[in-house]
Amino acid sequence: MKKEQNKELAKNVVEYLDNLPPKVKETLENMRSEIKKAAPMAEEVISYRIPTYKYKGALVHFMAHEKYCSFFVVNKSILELFKDELKDFETSGTTIHFTVEKPLPLNIVERIVKERIRQNEMVNKNK
Repeated sequence: MKKEQNKELAKNVVEYLDNLPPKVKETLENMRSEIKKAAPMAEEVISYRIPTYKYKGALVHFMAHEKYCSFFVVNKSILELFKDELKDFETSGTTIHFTVEKPLPLNIVERIVKERIRQNEMVNKNK
């Protein structure tokens, strides 16, 4: 990905996406739209040089790598909760890896984001 260094300097998510190859950009724009639809109250920022969504704490992040993309779900329990839906994807820690050829289904993105909202609300309720 020849523009990868530029995305590290992105000031916002639009700049981040604009620096990606077209198919990667389209895949991650679809993910972004689904996240924003599932969590319209979430703040969209660049954190750790990647698109980040915050609501009562970190919700999710995504990132483009040279050969794949990552969806960071922040809480390890998500991978267990969604293990059946994610069985065809490589996972590690709190991360789901996917490719442009085999993107993470948007209905799974929506359900994960809604579960992350629920988790963050519970944590904040108990503080």
